Amino acid sequence: MNNYDNFDFNRAIPLINEDSEFFPLMSQEDEEEMNNEETPDILSILPLRNTVLFPGVVIPITVGRDKSIKLIKDAYRGDRIIGVVSQRDVGIEDPTFEQLNQVGTVALIIKMLQMPDGNTTVIIQGKQRFRLQEEIQNDPYIKASIQKFEEVRPKPDKEFKALMASIKEMAMQIIQLSPNIPSEAGIAIKNIESASFLINFISSNMNADVAAKQQMLEVANLPERAKMVLEHLTQELQMQELKNQIQSKVRVDLDKQQRDYFLNQQLKTIQEELGGNSPDLEIENLRFRASEKKWSKDVADHFNKEIEKLSRMNPAAADYSIQINYLELLLDLPWNEFTKDNFDLKRAEKILAKDHYGLEKVKQRIIEYLAVLKLKHNMKAPILCLVGPPGVGKTSLGKSIAKALGRKYVRMALGGIRDEAEIRGHRKTYIGAMPGRIIQSIKKAGTSNPVFVLDEIDKVGNDFRGDPSSALLEVLDPEQNNAFYDHYVEVDYDLSGVMFIATANSLSTIQPALLDRMEIIEVNGYTIEEKVEIAKQHLLPKQREQHGIKTKDISLKANVIEKVIEDYTRESGVRGLEKKIGSLVRGVATKIAMDKEYNPSLSKDDVETILGPPIFDKDLYEGNEVAGVVTGLAWTQVGGDILFIEASLSPGKGKLSLTGNLGDVMKESATIAMAYLRANASKFNIDYRLFDQWDVHVHVPAGATPKDGPSAGITMLTALTSAFTQRKVKPHLAMTGEITLRGKVLPVGGIKEKILAAKRANIKEIILSKSNRKDIMEIKEDYIKDLNFYYVTEMKEVIELALSKDKVKDAIDVSVKSTSAEIH
Repeated sequence: MNNYDNFDFNRAIPLINEDSEFFPLMSQEDEEEMNNEETPDILSILPLRNTVLFPGVVIPITVGRDKSIKLIKDAYRGDRIIGVVSQRDVGIEDPTFEQLNQVGTVALIIKMLQMPDGNTTVIIQGKQRFRLQEEIQNDPYIKASIQKFEEVRPKPDKEFKALMASIKEMAMQIIQLSPNIPSEAGIAIKNIESASFLINFISSNMNADVAAKQQMLEVANLPERAKMVLEHLTQELQMQELKNQIQSKVRVDLDKQQRDYFLNQQLKTIQEELGGNSPDLEIENLRFRASEKKWSKDVADHFNKEIEKLSRMNPAAADYSIQINYLELLLDLPWNEFTKDNFDLKRAEKILAKDHYGLEKVKQRIIEYLAVLKLKHNMKAPILCLVGPPGVGKTSLGKSIAKALGRKYVRMALGGIRDEAEIRGHRKTYIGAMPGRIIQSIKKAGTSNPVFVLDEIDKVGNDFRGDPSSALLEVLDPEQNNAFYDHYVEVDYDLSGVMFIATANSLSTIQPALLDRMEIIEVNGYTIEEKVEIAKQHLLPKQREQHGIKTKDISLKANVIEKVIEDYTRESGVRGLEKKIGSLVRGVATKIAMDKEYNPSLSKDDVETILGPPIFDKDLYEGNEVAGVVTGLAWTQVGGDILFIEASLSPGKGKLSLTGNLGDVMKESATIAMAYLRANASKFNIDYRLFDQWDVHVHVPAGATPKDGPSAGITMLTALTSAFTQRKVKPHLAMTGEITLRGKVLPVGGIKEKILAAKRANIKEIILSKSNRKDIMEIKEDYIKDLNFYYVTEMKEVIELALSKDKVKDAIDVSVKSTSAEIH
């Protein structure tokens, strides 16, 4: 009902003559009187272009056509009665009789006014409806015969009253919602008593097109016309409510934006007064820093795009600080910034030799890398993986390499990492998102070519959050890491200049694809001689410095350090040794602080006084005076060790028992040894019937310690052969190797650690597979000069070398008829 182009109370009411008997609102009596008036049979017809006149309704119209002006003037001088009909096509300037609608309204010209703009405005009131019959004339204007249009008015019932109440209520709601409708319209509707006039009044002024209003005018049945009006009002009410909701929302959003704008302007002023950085100044600082970066065009374009996004953000918005942090990260990363490598190879050799004793293979590989880099400056950095037991200096070696190269050093501990996002970062859409630890470490280093230690790469786990080792595939691939993609950074970063050094205790838990990308360098355990030198050159000076002790206050001779190594440590590395030396230094510091007298050169007795009684018994060779006892060599996580295989016989039915907490592979080695011995009993002068009359028990001492692996194969076969033949094993002899059912001796691993363990145990002779000769050649001659090695390919060679011709003392009679007791 907001279309008041045709009717405006504010314009129409004052234009009515004060002495006129008509007022725009009429009572039921006025309506009955109007309906009873006589209507002429012939009327002058005024075509209306954009409105429809309803009975009883007063509207102002502007007359512009010459024909219409003449018609109005002629009628105004006469009885003022005309016929008003809307034209079917509003685009026609001068409609003919056939182009008019058939139903129109008899109108009374209330007043005619000449407006300042030259137009003629007339106030007309509808009287009765009529139907056009025949055209009488068309010049100078249309005249036609008409027929009265009778309206069907049923008796008012409850339903019709309810319908009229709904129309009135809905019309009032629309007037309240629409700011364009004057309040006089509501007053008018409240005071209308006639149902017919109320419907006509609302129909004339509702927001509907000419065709819809004409359709209502042509409906003779009053209740039907009322339902049509109610339907239009319902649509108009819904539309008005929706418009108000939209306007209210827009108004609230604008009000909030204006409020935020004013608050931000005030905040900006306050920050400037306090000397802080305003958002604009902060953005300018970011742009200035970006202008000094050496990044590529792609990165620069990405940064500019992101900073433009920041400039459009509200500084009070939550995303503003996130965007600032992201841009600052991009600026903090060392794009194409490199430290200059030091190509003095002799200096690098000295640094590596000074910081680490031994580890010759690793040192040689670093010098090779430096030499090639000196000749070819754009060489891709190698990806080394140092594998060895704990405490041998794998991690600290990274620092020495960085020092030798003149590069920055960063370390990333991978132990226990289970989330792929730790490597690749989180996407910025997540709350608390941050870059991965690779990018964070590069940022911390401040250069794109640091020495990057990936510590404990064999301890990486995986779960439902992803597999970090798979994410490392891209990092450690020289063909891919020149475009490493971090989810947070969102642009590729070049890692090809980074020298990655991974450390691990074991290769078995490293993913094969990851292992294939790395150059494996084994860092074996130290010999006693190496540990003594490390203690003298590194551990003791370090502990003296940490505890505030001067050089003259304490000294340790080689034999004293050796005692500490053998009696108080059991390891391949020197971590435990450092702790024990630290205890000795603290013992001396206590005496100095309490002014007690002591000898600065500590003796073995002083060591036992400070450290207590020896913790470990030296794995000395035990005399093999009993048949069936053979010394074997084993590899453990903390280095090499010796173990004893014991085989005993007891009368029975040929049952084989295995004890000592053995793994499946080791049990299989015992089964293979027994099967080979049965099949080749004649070669070793053993009666085959013995195997069905004697039970065999094989035991490996230290039952609480799990043991597994194939390297005890030849040791078990030797023990079984010794037990059945009662021949003793040669003294100071140890062995290691895998066997097959054909009697072949196969190579095993961990040779260096096993050899060092044998030397510690005072072993003089060692039997190995011929294929293990290459491992012995990698050990310094100084460490193995007192050892004799026998390289074999067949098991019979082992028996010939290991067993003496003589039988043991108190040998029992192991024969077919024998019922002797168990051999001890």
